[in-house]
Amino acid sequence: MSSKPRTENRFRGVIMPTGSHPAIRRVKRSGVYPSIHGNKLWKSSCLLMDYLNRNRPQHSRSVIDVGCGWGVTGIWCAKTLGAEVTSMDADANVFPFLEATAELNKVETNHMVSRFEKLTTKQLSQYDMLVAADICFWDELVNPVYNMVNRAVKAGVKHILIADPERPTFYEMAERCADKHCADIVGWQTRSPIKASGAIMVIENA
Repeated sequence: MSSKPRTENRFRGVIMPTGSHPAIRRVKRSGVYPSIHGNKLWKSSCLLMDYLNRNRPQHSRSVIDVGCGWGVTGIWCAKTLGAEVTSMDADANVFPFLEATAELNKVETNHMVSRFEKLTTKQLSQYDMLVAADICFWDELVNPVYNMVNRAVKAGVKHILIADPERPTFYEMAERCADKHCADIVGWQTRSPIKASGAIMVIENA
């Protein structure tokens, strides 16, 4: 007898639905499909949630979750830190999935459709913290992500954290940030209830 597919995971207090969760299936049946890799939850979000859970940020009143996908990192910030969160992604089709995930967690976030290079210094100045997971997966993303970090530092964003499963493109971007902004590149892993490993680039700009 085959077991039923798991419909959700729970990680650091956040409900993370799988593709077979009824709420996600309803979104899919409506004909909405993300086009830029926002088709599932990515494990690097777990690295960020675990790191922030152990290293609570001093400033977290307003948070932007960049390249948010289903938005679980921002949802964790809203649920656990009480932050006002802006979830940003270039693909508008991720937001019905994000809304379903946020509703399961009984929180809301603000939505912004934008690309990294369109996010201005003025916009970034509204936020205390920038978080992002799995956003530097192509060679052509290295410069846009690096330049966005530069603008965030200039804007006075106090905490900047970007997690990745250690792709070469991520390290190229992060090492440039280390040279310019003294960013730390921290190896991180989680074992339970979700196993994940990678690295987090951390800039403390307070």
